[in-house]
Amino acid sequence: MSDVNHVPVKRALLSVFDKAGIGEFAAGLAGLGVELVSTGGTAKLIADSGAAVRDIAELTGFPEMMDGRVKTLHPRVHGGLLAVRDKPDHLAAMAAHEIAPIDLVVVNLYPFGATIARGASYEETIENIDIGGPAMIRSAAKNHAYVTVVVDPADYAEVLEHIRQSGGVPYAMRRKLAAKAYARTAAYDAVIANWFARELDYADVPWRSFPGHLREVMRYGENPHQWAAFYATGESRPGVATATQAQGKALSYNNLNDTDAAFELISEFDPKDAAVAIIKHANPCGLGLGTSLTEAYRKALRTDPVSAFGGIVAVNRPLDAEVAAEIVKVFTEVIVAPSATAEAMQIFANKKNLRLLLTEALADPKAEGLTVRSVAGGLLVQTRDNRNVDDCALKVVTKRQPTAAEMADLRTAAIVAKHVKSNAIVYVRDGATVGIGAGQMSRVDSSRIAHRKARDAAEAAGESAALTQGSVVASDAFFPFPDGLLAAVEAGATAVIQPGGSVNDQAVIEAADAAGIAMVFTGMRHFRH
Repeated sequence: MSDVNHVPVKRALLSVFDKAGIGEFAAGLAGLGVELVSTGGTAKLIADSGAAVRDIAELTGFPEMMDGRVKTLHPRVHGGLLAVRDKPDHLAAMAAHEIAPIDLVVVNLYPFGATIARGASYEETIENIDIGGPAMIRSAAKNHAYVTVVVDPADYAEVLEHIRQSGGVPYAMRRKLAAKAYARTAAYDAVIANWFARELDYADVPWRSFPGHLREVMRYGENPHQWAAFYATGESRPGVATATQAQGKALSYNNLNDTDAAFELISEFDPKDAAVAIIKHANPCGLGLGTSLTEAYRKALRTDPVSAFGGIVAVNRPLDAEVAAEIVKVFTEVIVAPSATAEAMQIFANKKNLRLLLTEALADPKAEGLTVRSVAGGLLVQTRDNRNVDDCALKVVTKRQPTAAEMADLRTAAIVAKHVKSNAIVYVRDGATVGIGAGQMSRVDSSRIAHRKARDAAEAAGESAALTQGSVVASDAFFPFPDGLLAAVEAGATAVIQPGGSVNDQAVIEAADAAGIAMVFTGMRHFRH
């Protein structure tokens, strides 16, 4: 192989959809004596900027045809990209077929993701699948020993400076640009493949890829010794990936994970009632409903004021000054909301490190989608848990019927329990959580921990009885034995909501009847791991 560290850039092929910066880049290349070859709108823009440019049809000897589907798929393009320039037979083929080498390829792709996002028809979406672009990118990237490939306008300035300084691009950078190019085409193809899978309801497609675009490299991951980065998938679902950070220092890996959990929970509650959730380590430590965000926040905080320190606060309405003044009384890592008033933002501005994320909208809790989790050697992929208690045919299985007030609290408890790590037990009273037991191996232990926290919260509030006295309780899965239910009764619960489905359901029902409480079966489990 000849000296790959010095490959002069004499001819460049430019064909881009996103034309940001391409005029200046092309002019810079032309000023350095690089011959420019281009296509369609890119060629027109370059010509209009005053730089000399050769149309691709002149290079190939064939006009653009078939509504632009065929213009760069030609041996004089791909031969110029793929030829190994120190192999005699390759050089002979180039000479025989009048193929000139192409040293630099600048390509970005049709916006397939944006086409999907705006709800284009099937036919229009198909037309926005780029064929020639990925083909040129892959050819150039494969032959990076001789060819520089640029797929990101952010690289224009550095590439141009290298050519200005030495006439070419260093091999180390060409290798990195090739890696970036293959990552780009892989992500692009993943978007197309996943769209087809959704469009055709082909969930079990034999090969799966998931696209991501680097948004941020973080200081570290879940722990300081772990590398971490945040990649956005392009999904338009409101949340941490689409939010605007209005203030505060950079978000950490744990911040993003916890904020996502907080926003997904709060999005379950219609803004006709104000709702506030406080999250710690991706688990709710309090949720309140009220006529105002201030009332809802105070209710949520009362559940577990100790755990709320350093937590995430999510709200389902625009933040106002009154609730902002309450929130800043407690050290909070992140606040996430659809929007905020100028007065609220001024209050938060006094807390320089407090991160404020504004999403413009709530997420749709009923929207379809996939979730992905890595395991050793593979990925676990499932549909999003997009159902809740409102989708269930509720069945009262006890002699006592729940009251209307109990039913309202049971619904709230069931929604919160869906967002608590299993085994999950959630006590609710008067539109607010009053005890949450999360992540225990035993459902009985989750009941008892929630009760203990309710006693601690009552003591902090100067009350004698545990907050769970007179509450209702939700379980994310069935009670396998009466002991978990009896622990809830001991905590003061008067009504229970759970999926049912245990072989011991009858024994649990009999225990509920003996205790004089009401119990409702949903028929829907919500494990969360």
